[in-house]
Formats: sequence, C-alpha cells, structure tokens
Amino acid sequence: MANGQWYPPEWPDRIRALAAGTLTPVTPKRAATVMLLKDTGAGPAVHMLRRSTSMAFAGGAYAYPGGGVDPRDDDRAIGWAGPTRAWWADRLGVDEAGAQAIVCAAVRETYEEAGVLLAGPTGDAVVGDTTGADWEADRAALVARELSFAEFLDRRGLVLRSDLLGAWARWITPEFESRRYDTWFFVAVLPEGQRTRNASTEADRTVWITPAEATAGYDKGELLMMPPTVATLRALSACGTAAGALASAPGRDMTPVLAEARLAGDEIVLSWPGHDEFTKHVPPTASPAGPPPSGAPDDPAVPGRPAPATPSDPTGGAPA
Repeated sequence: MANGQWYPPEWPDRIRALAAGTLTPVTPKRAATVMLLKDTGAGPAVHMLRRSTSMAFAGGAYAYPGGGVDPRDDDRAIGWAGPTRAWWADRLGVDEAGAQAIVCAAVRETYEEAGVLLAGPTGDAVVGDTTGADWEADRAALVARELSFAEFLDRRGLVLRSDLLGAWARWITPEFESRRYDTWFFVAVLPEGQRTRNASTEADRTVWITPAEATAGYDKGELLMMPPTVATLRALSACGTAAGALASAPGRDMTPVLAEARLAGDEIVLSWPGHDEFTKHVPPTASPAGPPPSGAPDDPAVPGRPAPATPSDPTGGAPA
C-alpha cells in the first residue's frame, strides 16, 4: 500500500456485478460530518476520531465526527439562528426541510460524538462548557434517540447556530457499496469555552492534528483514511487560520463527488472525478488489503481498516 487509502476487498466483485447488471444500487441516506478547527502555533488543527481498531469494519480509520440524518432532524419547531433554511437549501442543493435536517444532523452529531455544541441562548451567543453530568445525560439521551434534537434545544432554551457552520464539500458513497450515504462536509471553529472529548462509542482515540500532518501521514501509508477525508484535509491545508477556513466555505464548490468504476478488459479502473490521486487500477487477481466484509459502518464519515499508525498531536496528545 503506497499510501493510507483504504480499499475494501469486496469491491471488485461488487463492481463487476454492477457492470453486469446483477447488482442494484441502494439509495444513499443523507448524512453530515463536521471538521472542527482551532488555531495552534503550527496553524489550524482539525479534530479527528480514530474508529476503534477492534471493530470488524472500518477499524483504525481516521475521520471527523458525523453520522446519518435522524428522521426528526427536520422538525420545524427547532430553534434556529443564522442563515435561513431557504439560504441553506440553495447552498446544499436540497429543499428547505432537507436543508434543516442536514444542518441539524451536523450540529447534533458533533455534540453526540465530540461533546461540542454549536448552539446558544440567542443568535449571537454560544454555550460554554458542556461537560457536566446534566449535559452528559442529555447527550446520552440524544445518542439513544430517546430525545430529539429539537426537544433538547427547547428544554435548554437554546437555538441552533447555523452561522457557525460552513458547507465545504459533498461526497456520495459509490453505487457498488452495500450501505450508501450522501454526506455533506462542514467546517466549524471550536467555540470558546468548549472542549472536545471522545464521546463516541465507535472511536478509541481523538486527536487534534494539522491537515498537513494528517495528509503527510496518509501519504506515507501510516494513517488510514478514505478519499473524502484526504481531499478535505488537502483543501484545509491552504487555510492559514480556523476563522479563515470558515470564511472561505461559501466559495467552495458543492458539486457531489461520486466514484466511478469501469472495466478495461479484465482490469477495474476506479476513479473519483476531480480527484485523480485516488484512481486505482485493479487487476483481476488483486487481493486488496482490508477487513473481511462482515459489516458496515454506522457512521458514513468513518470507513477504514485495522491498525494504522497513530499521528502525533500538535496540541499535546490529549483531547482539548
């Protein structure tokens, strides 16, 4: 493996089945993931999770907090501040209900998996520390789907701060995958007074790492990631500050990226339009590295395989 690009061993058979017309693509589910940023002496760092290496599928991969849209994320009663739902609908390429659901999922999943809440009592304020026992009880209820995000915000007298998010990219799981997601990637700056923590049951480690360091680890084959993660990290590397990344988000192209696979004789050519670095030529006898196809990720943003190396943390190695 020349780099840390994960390649599932079942893909060749599924790609050939799709080409033969014996595999019907499933409809992708909507999802959101958030690249939380903060400034360090080495430039902006991004908060990443490492999926537990013990997991049968996606073990050891690095990605961002995120997950699927909850059916209740489009609850019209949700407290809302920042750009309107109509503005977000235009930006994300969906209707207004879908836009609210995607933005809500981004904020909710960030709170569920990283303990960071992009909400406040008013449209120009953000909550502070959210690590107390009462906050944890609400977070656990959200994870268990015993509490909707709208109910959570209403209970605490909060509004979702959509202005703290910037839409960055959109990637769709390939048609030959068994579980597919249409995932919107967002950027956000870590609010003052809040701290990230590993609140995900699927992650065994969290780290603050600069995009340049993360992609260098990937290039060396030391860190395992999927193409969407690598591509978004490379784009973030051009940003000098966390605030600068957020400010640049409105200019980002949100055209969906969908992998394409074609047969060239017996060889499979797998590519991601606009991202030539991820193109793979798979010979018919290839036995790609990866975990056995014994499951599928619950988190669309975190696919991977076992046991990559661990990156160094420019902020000291502990969640902050």
